Amino acid sequence: MTTAILTTKGQIVIPSAIRKRMNMKKGTKLCIEEMGDKIIIKPLTRGYFEKIAGVLSTKGKLTAELLKERSKDKEREG
Repeated sequence: MTTAILTTKGQIVIPSAIRKRMNMKKGTKLCIEEMGDKIIIKPLTRGYFEKIAGVLSTKGKLTAELLKERSKDKEREG
């Protein structure tokens, strides 16, 4: 089990070993869900979108649109 400490601003640091395994880099957006007494944090990476692409009957259009939006966000960040 890996632990992290919550700061006064509500921030945590995800340990580097986990970030590497999950292919998380600076600027990776995260999905945060509550499930009962648990907090689930999922990186919104290309792999995540490819994995859920078949959930909706959008024939990949939604995935392409989300990736396009993410690309725009990266351009704005510099």
